[in-house]
Amino acid sequence: MDEQELEQLAQQVAHLMSHKGLKLVSAESCTGGWVGQVVTALPGSSAWYFGGFITYANEAKQDWLGVQGATLATHGAVSEAVVTEMASGALQRSRADIALAISGVAGPGGGSAEKPVGTVCLAWASRDGVALATTCRFAGDRREVRKRSVAAALRGVIELLN
Repeated sequence: MDEQELEQLAQQVAHLMSHKGLKLVSAESCTGGWVGQVVTALPGSSAWYFGGFITYANEAKQDWLGVQGATLATHGAVSEAVVTEMASGALQRSRADIALAISGVAGPGGGSAEKPVGTVCLAWASRDGVALATTCRFAGDRREVRKRSVAAALRGVIELLN
């Protein structure tokens, strides 16, 4: 996975979002705004990218996106339940039509037997009620896990719009 592949995915998202007249919002934890960086590197992205929330701390997930403390306590930050609430909260707090959310264990530390390094949860939500979530396990160092997470998030938007 290289930067050129991320740019190509972002261009596909741009084409679909623009063609459909939709706006995207991102809610990122382990990727730290990388989705926002990749999409805003494209000229004209202001036409379809609303903006993003970088909610690295659990308190930010709660305060900015409305993630429930009980959800965090029960499932942990790296869970489909949390990223689903992140995506929903990003939609509610923006004027976007589609949201993506990412939370994961990028490493090198922080993993557990249940959620080893490379575990990443992603979710997508739309104003028309579509909500999808998945858990991935990516190999590689911290940078590679984060890069693969961004790619997976963008692929999910493409799949949602196709």
